[in-house]
Amino acid sequence: MKLAVVREKREAEKRVAATPETIKKLKGLGFDVHVEAGAGQSASIPDDAFKEAGATISADIGSALDGADVIFSVQGIEADDAAKAKKGALQLAVLNPFVEKDRVKAYADAGLMAVAMEFVPRITRAQSMDVLSSQSNLAGYKAVLDAAAEFSRAFPMMMTAAGTVAPAKVMVMGAGVAGLQAIATAKRLGAVVSATDVRPAAKEQVESLGGTFVMVEDEETAAAETSGGYAKEMSDDYKAKQAALIAETLAKQDIAITTALIPGRPAPKLITEEMLKTMKPGSVIVDLAVEMGGNCALSKPGEIVEAHGVKIVGHLNVPSRLATDASALYARNLVHYITPHVKEGALEIDFEDEVVAESLITKDGAVVSERLQEAS
Repeated sequence: MKLAVVREKREAEKRVAATPETIKKLKGLGFDVHVEAGAGQSASIPDDAFKEAGATISADIGSALDGADVIFSVQGIEADDAAKAKKGALQLAVLNPFVEKDRVKAYADAGLMAVAMEFVPRITRAQSMDVLSSQSNLAGYKAVLDAAAEFSRAFPMMMTAAGTVAPAKVMVMGAGVAGLQAIATAKRLGAVVSATDVRPAAKEQVESLGGTFVMVEDEETAAAETSGGYAKEMSDDYKAKQAALIAETLAKQDIAITTALIPGRPAPKLITEEMLKTMKPGSVIVDLAVEMGGNCALSKPGEIVEAHGVKIVGHLNVPSRLATDASALYARNLVHYITPHVKEGALEIDFEDEVVAESLITKDGAVVSERLQEAS
């Protein structure tokens, strides 16, 4: 069995889909691993490290893909590379299929079995495969560091002979994996932290980390979470009530970190321009949803902009800004996904398995994902 690890082509993508640690595990499963030259360079993993772990270094993507039964990638091979892959090859990657419809079609046309790792169901036995959690955890941590880098004051309270420095006030909007890590990191840095989410279940998690929970609680919030643990889109009436509460709270904050995403939809607008105008001069917003339209009205993908005296940070691909650790976690996610489907050195995919059924998006020349079919 040949397994190809390709070099990422997309701008701002520094991660790689394998590490020397996971190469050894893949070799133990019976894979002949081929890594495209330079694949780990941006994640501080030289080709020699892959070689020492037992991988073969391929000069280019064509030779890496040639005859490969399995393809590991972070953001997926590009549409024009799909034709270079073996028909029936299994590709594991984060594919953003709701947006990248043309690429999904190219995978189907090429006969690839493409797995969207972000579609892995949030069930207990799939936790080790959950790329959204592994990457969001790092994004939440990095968001706080990015905020601290742009903030002109300190985070913790400091008692000095010259006087007292007040602690920074941080508000985290969205208490999923990224939000909870942001809360924990901001608390460790000494900030006073509050957080908001539409899911009532988030309250206990926020408070357990030392944050204050801010939320409009009514009948609608009881059904604000999907079976997969994601937030649902709320009614216009609820949004108006929540916006009023957020506006009141936001005016007292120094830093806001927004993390709210709805699968398959543009990110909800949580901070309007009117809210920005009420924030203190020198405040900072870090918008982790900027690639899906942003939670802040004036955030711009890949830029740090200033509006009404507030800095709005819109870094792209935040997990990639911690490429070494992000790659290590992501690579393990892929190994955990593939391992149950290798039997005595042969690839035997169980298409009845819930994880495969939910995450497989193309097979036998067609788009087979029900989620994509419903969205089209």
